[in-house]
Amino acid sequence: MTDQLSWYVARAAGLTSWLLVAASILWGLFLSTGVLRSRAGRPWMLDLHRFLGGLSVSFVAVHLVALAADTYVAFGWRELLVPMASEWRPGAVAWGVVAFWLLVAVQVTSMLRRRLVSERIWRAVHGSSFILFGAGTVHAIEAGSDVTSPIVALPLGIATLGVLGLTWWRVLAPVPENPATLRAAARVTTGSAPNT
Repeated sequence: MTDQLSWYVARAAGLTSWLLVAASILWGLFLSTGVLRSRAGRPWMLDLHRFLGGLSVSFVAVHLVALAADTYVAFGWRELLVPMASEWRPGAVAWGVVAFWLLVAVQVTSMLRRRLVSERIWRAVHGSSFILFGAGTVHAIEAGSDVTSPIVALPLGIATLGVLGLTWWRVLAPVPENPATLRAAARVTTGSAPNT
């Protein structure tokens, strides 16, 4: 019974974390493409993007703990944290491990953005969110046992198309960011003046 519970928790937390990453990326793209330009200066909009990213880390942690607790496949921490260390579907698991480490890098550099990380480094690491999304999607498809279910496949397909479409729009028709709006939002959300 405990094995089944940990397996269900692992699956649910994994899918939830993928959806939260997708939502965070979509929200960030809405803000950066100007789709929400009339409201983009509102601090809660940037806070929601950050909240979704942070919440995804929490669900990934639940996913990993539940997998470590499950005895059917017997994942150890090495298999969960080192790419290609797993004997069970090593490639599929490796995509998830890579996505996890990219998620950690994006979140840590975002938290340290105003203190220790230069704008150039932050942008480069934050841009790896697209690689994170791709790796997480491949992991969900290759390692997930629920991907054939319409209740999983439909949101996965819609979110993937949304990310691809908005990314295409962002690359081909970039909207210049209003530095004054971004600085004002950063001051309100962090309580201090951002680096310029």
